[in-house]
Amino acid sequence: MARALKLAEVERIPILGTESIVCGFHLVDYIWADIFSNLPAASTYVLITDSNLAKLYLLQYQESFQAAWAHHNPASAAPRLLTHVLPPGELSKSRATKSAIEDWMFSEKCTRDTTVLALGGGVIGDLVGYVAATFMRGVSFIQIPTSLLAMVDSSIGGKTAVDTPAGKNLVGSFWQPKRIYMDMAVLSTLPQREFSNGMAEVIKTAAIWDSAEFDVLESSSVEIRRAVLSSAHGGDAGLTLATRSAEQTLLQRVIAASARVKAYVVTHDERESGMRGLLNFGHTIGHAIEAILSPQVLHGECVAVGCVLEAEVARRMGHLSEVGVARLVRCLRAYGLPTAMDDPLLRALASSEQLAEVRPQRLMDIMGVDKKTVGTQKRLVVLKQLGATLELKPTNVSDALILEVLSVGVLVKPVDDSAAAETTVIPPGSKSISNRALQLAALGKGVCRLRNLLHSDDTQVMMAALQAMGGCEFAWEDGGDTLVVTGGGGALHAPAAELYLGNAGTAARFLTTTVNLINTGGESTVLTGNARMKLRPCGPLVDALRTNGCTIDYCEKEGSLPLRVSHSGSRGFPGGRIQLAASVSSQYVSSILLCAPYAQEPVRLELVGGKVISQPYIDMTLAMMAQFGCHVQRISETEYLIPLCAYTNPAEYVVESDASSATYPLAFAAITGRQCTIPNIGSASLQGDARFAVDVLRPMGCTVEQTATSTTVRGPPRGQLQALGDIDMEPMTDAFLTASVLAAVAPGNGGVSRIRGIANQHVKECDRIEAMCTELARFGVMAVNHADGIDVHARPFNELTSAMPSVHCYDDHRVAMSFSVLACLAPGGAEIRERRCVGKTWPQWWDVLARDLGAPIAGADPKDEHVEAEAGAAKVSLPSVVVVGMRGAGKSTLSKAAATALGLTFVDMDEYLEQQVGQTIPEIIASEGGWPAFRAHESRLLAQALTKDFATGAIIACGGGVVEAPENCTLLQRHMSSNGAVICLTPNMDQVAEFLSRDKTRPAYAAGDARDVYERRKPLYGKVSNYEMLVDTRLPGAWPKIEEEFVRLVAFASGRNCNRVDLTHPSYFVSLTAKDVGEYLENDRLAAVTAGAHAVELRADLLAAIDEDDVLAKVQWQFAMLRHATPLPVVFTVRTVAQGGAFHGSDAQRLDILHAAIRWGAEYVDVEVDTHAAALYAARRNSIIIASHHDPTGRQLRWSQCEFTTEILHRARSCGDIVKLISFANQWSDNLDCLEFVKRHHSLETPLIALNMGYEGQMSRALCPVLTPVTHPLLAAKAAPGQISVQQINVARATAGLLPARKMALCGTPIQHSPSPAMHNAAFSALGLPHVYGRLETAEASGLAELFADPEFGGASVTIPLKQSVIPLLSQLTPAARRIGAVNTVIPTTLGGKPALLGDNTDYLGMVGCLRRSQAVAFSKATALVVGAGGTTRAALYALYTLGVGSVVIYNRTAQRAEELVAEFSELFASLISVSDLAAVESPDYVVGTIPACDLVYPDSLFAKAGVALDMAYKPRWTPLLESAKRHGWTVVPGVDVLIEQGIHQLEKWTHLTAPAKIMADAVYTKYNADN
Repeated sequence: MARALKLAEVERIPILGTESIVCGFHLVDYIWADIFSNLPAASTYVLITDSNLAKLYLLQYQESFQAAWAHHNPASAAPRLLTHVLPPGELSKSRATKSAIEDWMFSEKCTRDTTVLALGGGVIGDLVGYVAATFMRGVSFIQIPTSLLAMVDSSIGGKTAVDTPAGKNLVGSFWQPKRIYMDMAVLSTLPQREFSNGMAEVIKTAAIWDSAEFDVLESSSVEIRRAVLSSAHGGDAGLTLATRSAEQTLLQRVIAASARVKAYVVTHDERESGMRGLLNFGHTIGHAIEAILSPQVLHGECVAVGCVLEAEVARRMGHLSEVGVARLVRCLRAYGLPTAMDDPLLRALASSEQLAEVRPQRLMDIMGVDKKTVGTQKRLVVLKQLGATLELKPTNVSDALILEVLSVGVLVKPVDDSAAAETTVIPPGSKSISNRALQLAALGKGVCRLRNLLHSDDTQVMMAALQAMGGCEFAWEDGGDTLVVTGGGGALHAPAAELYLGNAGTAARFLTTTVNLINTGGESTVLTGNARMKLRPCGPLVDALRTNGCTIDYCEKEGSLPLRVSHSGSRGFPGGRIQLAASVSSQYVSSILLCAPYAQEPVRLELVGGKVISQPYIDMTLAMMAQFGCHVQRISETEYLIPLCAYTNPAEYVVESDASSATYPLAFAAITGRQCTIPNIGSASLQGDARFAVDVLRPMGCTVEQTATSTTVRGPPRGQLQALGDIDMEPMTDAFLTASVLAAVAPGNGGVSRIRGIANQHVKECDRIEAMCTELARFGVMAVNHADGIDVHARPFNELTSAMPSVHCYDDHRVAMSFSVLACLAPGGAEIRERRCVGKTWPQWWDVLARDLGAPIAGADPKDEHVEAEAGAAKVSLPSVVVVGMRGAGKSTLSKAAATALGLTFVDMDEYLEQQVGQTIPEIIASEGGWPAFRAHESRLLAQALTKDFATGAIIACGGGVVEAPENCTLLQRHMSSNGAVICLTPNMDQVAEFLSRDKTRPAYAAGDARDVYERRKPLYGKVSNYEMLVDTRLPGAWPKIEEEFVRLVAFASGRNCNRVDLTHPSYFVSLTAKDVGEYLENDRLAAVTAGAHAVELRADLLAAIDEDDVLAKVQWQFAMLRHATPLPVVFTVRTVAQGGAFHGSDAQRLDILHAAIRWGAEYVDVEVDTHAAALYAARRNSIIIASHHDPTGRQLRWSQCEFTTEILHRARSCGDIVKLISFANQWSDNLDCLEFVKRHHSLETPLIALNMGYEGQMSRALCPVLTPVTHPLLAAKAAPGQISVQQINVARATAGLLPARKMALCGTPIQHSPSPAMHNAAFSALGLPHVYGRLETAEASGLAELFADPEFGGASVTIPLKQSVIPLLSQLTPAARRIGAVNTVIPTTLGGKPALLGDNTDYLGMVGCLRRSQAVAFSKATALVVGAGGTTRAALYALYTLGVGSVVIYNRTAQRAEELVAEFSELFASLISVSDLAAVESPDYVVGTIPACDLVYPDSLFAKAGVALDMAYKPRWTPLLESAKRHGWTVVPGVDVLIEQGIHQLEKWTHLTAPAKIMADAVYTKYNADN
């Protein structure tokens, strides 16, 4: 007897005249019953799904099929149910897969009465629908979407398609399904990210169609997410209305509403001739983003960003308000979706290389081939409000406007006379008032309607934090113009996650006190922010709160976020007398004032520590508290008494427009001679910056009319602004930036403006005073930085820099807006590099500047410059690196070295555990708890270290047995899944066992036990780590090289330095063909072989070890030898016999080796395009995948009009970062075809290696743009037929006119005996370069002008006396040259697209290289002596700093000069002192001489222990320092070696090729020996 069917209660939605869309929960039985009862009968049902879904649902559908048929027609035999399972993923959506399905259906004798069912997401639905549309000219088709995205998007409308090499969905058909079954129950199996992926489409649909539905989505995100992601809805919950929860009902409502809209649109425009285009909101830009970031970033995630950008286009056109944009952003974020290209979600998903590809013009190019493009316009859906569009179809929008919105930066050009003479501007709500109003209303009782609230990044952060603490409820009215706040009366709970505050300083300061009001015991709250926020001070506020009894701990740096606030169970804000230092920020004062009414006792607040900063902002807080019912008594100038009370919310509160923001349009009027009115800010304002017009603009010569509620400014004629002289701007500190840019072009009244009272501006979003000095200099304006102010020396505006300056904004909104005003007058305008930072206070500023003020603006895509772009900004906080492995493998020693070299915090987990527990590890193990107690402590503290104390910026060395506890393994695996690096050290167990026999600090292993323990732990180490390094002192270079390689691997694994080849110039990798890497290590043969190359290829398939047992360990040994022998990136390759290689093993073995290469940190992994390539690509982490295809015959892979080649290119792009296509030249013209193919398909964003093998194909190697494989005469064999050397390629390129000859020269005097010309000319010859290096003897920098201006100038070496005097001739200095204060290398480059000269210093690099090769002890533990105090001494100090030496002594006969260097460089070292007597110096590890050879006597005591002596003087060869050092057995480095080393660096900077070091050294010594 058939089982009873579970028939769901469903909702049906009409489309194209029939109720074909069915929504409900647990629909499987219903589906078959409906098909059998209500659709035409079929002889065969074909259910097609993928392997992931088959595991979950296939048996259930098969069983239900039989049960439903038994109920429908028990008397007759059931029709056939055939199932076909495909591999999951986009690659299955191809013409080849479609053909295979059709062939299978033919083989199964399927006929025209077949019904095809697609069970899956969008890929399955699109593919199977196209099969149904064309099989026997069309058969019945049923959609069963299993993802939310497919339910609300791809399953509705009848679009079916497959992908082709030319793009996605370009071949397909419209074929309507007979039914679309949306089973909400399957959504519970979706990962959270997949649910969010689908919600992007739901939100999109509400945004274009239904404001009421948008309101529901906006206000019900928690409930909707819970309906899908909660485990509470198990069993058959939701099958019937009676069993359906309110949350499930809400979920079905929003999905059905979205489906209903699409069904309506499809019904009225099935073939997308107009209205259906509305469904593309967010997709035009979103698809372009997806083309670059897929598959790492999902469709919905890209569409979410696209929706925001297209909404910004509507705002820029003047159709959508900022409120609409802000609400859309908030709603998307509530469902876990990204909203901008710099969103942390995208940064965590996509690689930095992918994100770097998302450039505005690249997106425009992709959109240019989209179906939604019309000429120079794009068809975009333009919103006029949330829930309504400008037209019932997409609107044509100009490319220029879209490019402007997409751009990272903005070009602002000078304003001409066509701009309006008079204008009125209404700035957004005040950030200061908005944040205060939000907090007051949230803490208050009752309902308050906030109007004119600022919609910005800062206020969104504040709102999100208040909601996370359960402090209030928010709702929107008037289309989002009014925020309705229902206050919680001060009742707060601990948030579920840390409060991330970005760079919102006001929110951070206010919330630091607010979280102490939380009254849930035993919990804590973490306040954190971005890298810049972690630099901004909060110490005085924290000190005051701690003194008052609050429990607050710093999680990282003392005095800054992140903070951990612990909650005791009652309000943790005791109150009473509080002393607070208020000389840094008034926000500290306001923070305590706002929360004081809810303290345990009335607060008596006393301000100490000097002059109170920004008193008007404190007055603002007091006035607003009074408006919310709390009246503060001001006892004196610095004392306040705040009573206990609860705020009473006013029914309505109107936020004033932002007076700080108003300064920008008023300054625009002042600088351009126009008139601007701000109608809602006047003398009665709460804000100090409202005085800007009267106190600043009027003295500068502007006509100012100010009433209580409005301000009008008319500027003087252009160029007639008056300098301010001395002005105190303490009442309006934020406005000093606006005043500074006006002062820059105010030559009247003496031309100098001295602004004071702004000391707090050193510690705002950036050091604003330093930033203004730096950026004004780009316009040719001098400004002087003071502790509490800035002096600006004006220039007439027509004398400003005529070129367009590129302004760094330091992620500071006020810097960006201020310089945009100056750009309106500057002759060249300006490029503002960070367009979006204005979102902090005035997101639509650029719209106002262009539309209302008439400034010509355009999008800009700023290029990276050789400058440090941050003023006081922090490095990006990256996840900490964890190191695991056996005790004795070197974890702590190596981790300390990496910490020193990379600026990380070193954490020894054993030491950390002992500190936290208060016992040593032997004591813990010897106690009653024994090993279990130790492991429990270890797990608890590992979790604390990884998630709280050392989550970022650290390197954590774990104990050897950390993997013994499953909890620890889970923690480490979770760290890896969050983009963290875990490095396993693979030891030589003989060396480890010998060490353990001597180590008495930990419990000892019994004889032989260490090896047994290692074998047991080895698989566990593998599971918890994603990188691995072999540690074996038998390797070349022994421990110093191990240390160097470990630092490289940590930098690589953490993403700090991925050691990648610069693809902006022709580049090469040399292919090693020996069976043993050891063959290249004799006589430094590898250095000769790699000359000119940028990387080295390890052909693992050619190694003898590839055919031996224990192949992974033996290949790893070969890899490690190569690593120790060269710093070049490694291209790791395993090519099978069929691919033209020598590997005979199985596919599984080959995959194991390639995965191991990723694990070992190979920078590049070459993978043949096959069924396994996608898996390797997904697992690549920081390795670059080169997706290759080789055709050794040249018959398949043709360069001209070949669909096979295009198909391979498309497949390779889907599974590789770089594509490598290798064919064979059967005739010379194949090289030209290859070149044309490269021109069509290669770019920096999509690199392509394309060339022909064979003798006739050699020219294609010379024309290949990047990473050309090369050979070398010293190699016994070539890796491929036709392979040529770098020298041969350069000769060919020079002959073809692709490599112009350049002139280089040594400049200075005396230089006639210098070996530099011989050195460099020998290198040019060896590399096949046509360049010439000569001499230019001159004592004056002016003598260099002609050389530098020569179009053939290729670079210069600069020696005495020009190292300082050359600097004014240069465009930029590298950080090293700037710090050293001297230049010895000039490099032609481009800045802002124009020729420029970059000054560098390679003297220090020469010392670094020589000292590294001669390393005696680890630099991190070393001490050094530097003799001298001149310019070379400065380079020596910088070299020692670069190496990580912490303790340095300077000796100079003139002690004062040594002391001056100590004062200047002390911040770089743990200890830097000067001495007046060499005998007083304790024997160092390194001595560096920087003085000419003289009669200085070096006492024997200096050489009491082994060390290294380097002398920069090289005449005579044996200086007194080197003679003394040699006599005591020290390693000595003569100055001529440093000369060679720095020359190597010079050559590489000029030519972008690896220098032929031995040839250069031989040339120098030949010249040197002949002269001496």
